[in-house]
Amino acid sequence: MSDFFQTGAIATIHRLGKTDLKRMESELKDFGNENPIALVLPCHVKELGTTALKNIVRELKGVSYLNQIVIGLDQANPKEWQKARQFFSQLPQKPKILWLDGPRIQRLYEKLEEADLNIGLPGKGRNAWTCFGYVLASEKARMVALHDCDIITYTRELLARLCYPVAHPSLGFDFCKGYYARFTHRLNGRVMRLLLTPLLRSLKSMLGPHPFLVYLDTFRYPLAGEFSLDLDLVRRNRIPADWGLEVGLLADVFRNSAAKGICQSELCDNYEHKHQEMSVRDADKGLNKMAVDISKSIFRTMAAEGIKLDSGLFDTLLSAYVRQAEDAIRHYAADAAINGLCFDRHEEEVASTTFARSIRMAARAFMEDPLGAPLIPNWNRVQSALPHFLEELNEAVNLDDME
Repeated sequence: MSDFFQTGAIATIHRLGKTDLKRMESELKDFGNENPIALVLPCHVKELGTTALKNIVRELKGVSYLNQIVIGLDQANPKEWQKARQFFSQLPQKPKILWLDGPRIQRLYEKLEEADLNIGLPGKGRNAWTCFGYVLASEKARMVALHDCDIITYTRELLARLCYPVAHPSLGFDFCKGYYARFTHRLNGRVMRLLLTPLLRSLKSMLGPHPFLVYLDTFRYPLAGEFSLDLDLVRRNRIPADWGLEVGLLADVFRNSAAKGICQSELCDNYEHKHQEMSVRDADKGLNKMAVDISKSIFRTMAAEGIKLDSGLFDTLLSAYVRQAEDAIRHYAADAAINGLCFDRHEEEVASTTFARSIRMAARAFMEDPLGAPLIPNWNRVQSALPHFLEELNEAVNLDDME
């Protein structure tokens, strides 16, 4: 994006010109001597063998500063588990693969449920949470970076720029969120552009500059799946199991870390990954479901911050959102025009109309159940309830790895 504007509540670390990757990776290797770095990769079995994941593995082969790579494998049967082990064995860092659907880890999940520790349904949130637990149990890292396995435009620079702010011993950051532009021949990132930003700004116009709303709106891409954090935050933070993972994580970081310890880092010129369908008529699928979950996460966090939400506020919010979304579409139309990108105004209008219905559904769900599904307990609570659980998780992963 080639600018150095600071957006407000948190530090923004820009990508200015071409990155000297050799220098950055050399420094990260030095930082790693005192602050060992782990990389977590939540991986769905369907991503095995894809072009994106093959490229990610090819790039990771050249990364020498990682002390640990942990891969959470979701929805894999025994044959697919063996296939994943073979595929990731080419990495020189000798990664640990967590077979989340294997009998050993499934028994540990049952043990958590028996102790009234609700870890939600399978998904990225539970996957990441389990991998974080293994990082804690193995005691090989003091910070963790996480990114998805479907990044088509992945390079080593993305990972280096994600790790650097937290790994650097004198910058003082506990948490770093990645951001980037998303475009091809057209503008992408519809949930960010047409749901989240208009929703946040509608709430700010109604409620004033509440610190949480200002904080969320300061992030250039709060829905980015890439972040890094200090191990102390890994212990304290709770995360949702649904599509509200990214917003829910930011909310808990807001509670558990001072603003001066939070930053966002520009990772690359452009970012491309697999796209979800809008699913206009089904709120249980695609971007429609994502929008409902994100909106519910925001409403429940606002309520926890002491903001009163009632039916009158939600009625006004819908009208304010529609106006903000209309303005956003006009702004992005100009952005696309000057850059020679395709811009289907009808498609953008359909998306914003769908998201308005998503907000209405989220509001209704919040009114019926303000607490909703509980967040996954943080690891401090798990250790308090089950003091030997991390040891058992470590043993389960190691036994799976030996077979």
